[in-house]
Amino acid sequence: MIQAVNISKSFAGKQVLFSINTDFQRGKINQIIGTSGSGKTVLLKCLVGLFEVDKGFVMFDNQNFTKMNFYERKNVRKDIGMLFQGSALFDSMTVEENVMFPITMFSEMTVEEKRDRVNFCLKRVNLINVNHLYPSELSGGMQKRVAIARAIALSPHYLFCDEPNSGLDPITAILIDNLIKEITVEYNMVTVVNTHDMNSVIEIGDNINFIYEGKIWWNGNNQEILKSDNKELNDFVFATEVVRRIKSVSSK
Repeated sequence: MIQAVNISKSFAGKQVLFSINTDFQRGKINQIIGTSGSGKTVLLKCLVGLFEVDKGFVMFDNQNFTKMNFYERKNVRKDIGMLFQGSALFDSMTVEENVMFPITMFSEMTVEEKRDRVNFCLKRVNLINVNHLYPSELSGGMQKRVAIARAIALSPHYLFCDEPNSGLDPITAILIDNLIKEITVEYNMVTVVNTHDMNSVIEIGDNINFIYEGKIWWNGNNQEILKSDNKELNDFVFATEVVRRIKSVSSK
């Protein structure tokens, strides 16, 4: 479990997060949703230590990550997989080299062991015979799957995903959602997903945190979200669904 305890964060005197208290559960899809500027991306970056919190702390399975020094955090980060918005693959590296990158950085595997692990991870995300291709030779959906293979290369305990469906068509987005759900259960990971994709929320949202003006405004699951009487949440869900339908019609 990852716990955010009384987290507050400000930038240039403007407070963005206000005493955030929430848990992210193991083996479940934990989502952070909210409008642009609500603080959801700031929260995600605070959880992984890209931003230092002003108050409060972050716990990784009863370890106080906030109070750790650089070397202690490095040991925790070996157990963290990251799936970035836009995939963030290295353009100058092949698929194999991209997936192998964290293995080389954080393990002492032999070259043969690393190659076997790469092939295992690529097969797990349903990619075969792409080892020597470059990211520019792949579709957007294939790039996302390579990024997922890289994220799970070290069998992480924690997986952070920033807008994993960004730029994908609806069918491919569903495939990526299902894949993230499958590997979360398979590896029993704590998976935290920052998303604005309501399809994703409804389909795989086990533990949903709705952030409004820097505060946890609602928490529940994908069965409860459509029954909520929370005005701000309902406004967000309705507006997001309208935008999605407009984009769907305009793309036909």
